[in-house]
Amino acid sequence: LLLVLGPDGLAAASAPVSAAVEAAGSAWARVPVQIGAAMAALGALLALIAGVGRTTLAMARENDLPRWLSAVHPRFQVPYRAELCVGATVCLLVLVTDLRQVIGFSSFGVLVYYLIANLAAYTQGGDARRYPRWLQVVGVAGCALLALTLPWSSVLVGAAVLLIGMALRFGRRLAQSRPGASGR
Repeated sequence: LLLVLGPDGLAAASAPVSAAVEAAGSAWARVPVQIGAAMAALGALLALIAGVGRTTLAMARENDLPRWLSAVHPRFQVPYRAELCVGATVCLLVLVTDLRQVIGFSSFGVLVYYLIANLAAYTQGGDARRYPRWLQVVGVAGCALLALTLPWSSVLVGAAVLLIGMALRFGRRLAQSRPGASGR
């Protein structure tokens, strides 16, 4: 897309794949290319939904989300309640929001996730370490830089969701640490 449309053309295009096909003089390929792009996006979305479902399962097991989301289907061994909730949320977002905002918010979340993964890898020592620490520093910097290049509305909403989640977790941990508190 960058080669055919250039940075300014890509930024201005509301349908960049279609614009690139037409700019390349291959208008006949517009529909097949759109179908291919949609299928690629759908594949990425389905993989993301599966990953978020498993993250939901892990968070439910740690009581960071409602415990009933930690149910695993007895036959198929998948976190079916978490997957159903994630799928319903995605459907709702598709119906009521601008998908560009959802994609930006999702991208922010994924970049923060990988930033944290790089920070965790940085703390590894000895035999557990596969790569030099400077690589994790580059990973943290790259994730932070990419996250800050997203639309500001996505960054602000993503940061707000993270702060609310952290405040709720801190509040729960504080309540559990009090004498006489029941919990894990």
